[in-house]
Amino acid sequence: MGLNKILVIGNVGTDPEMRYTPNGRPVTSFRLATNRRYTPAGGEPRDETEWFTITAWNQLAETCNQYVTKGMRVYAEGRLKSSEWTGNDGQTRFRNEIVASQVLFLDRRQDGPAEAASGPPPAERDTSAQGGTPDPGPDDAEDLPW
Repeated sequence: MGLNKILVIGNVGTDPEMRYTPNGRPVTSFRLATNRRYTPAGGEPRDETEWFTITAWNQLAETCNQYVTKGMRVYAEGRLKSSEWTGNDGQTRFRNEIVASQVLFLDRRQDGPAEAASGPPPAERDTSAQGGTPDPGPDDAEDLPW
């Protein structure tokens, strides 16, 4: 038995895209950028950006689709899923995906009252609080529309 858990805080790079599996389960994905600043020995400071695809399922997918916007700062927690494939140009491609179990909105909303600043109440942010599962079933994973 092992542990596969990843926690990231970053800026949303794309507006979320929500789709439905043929079984009717909602899936939302968006891109998240994390930044790191470091100084190599004897050099000038450098910035490094890592991009992740965040994938949320069920109620969490609906909540992310409703509240997440490009540029927003979020905390995402889940399991890391790495994919590798060959593109049409013959190049090998890689993607780091986080299958989210929790997404927290860290920015305050500009258009709402202070109590609604962080989005929905905590119970709506975490699928484990609602008894949902972030993982697709074996049939749903094969039927993803992308």
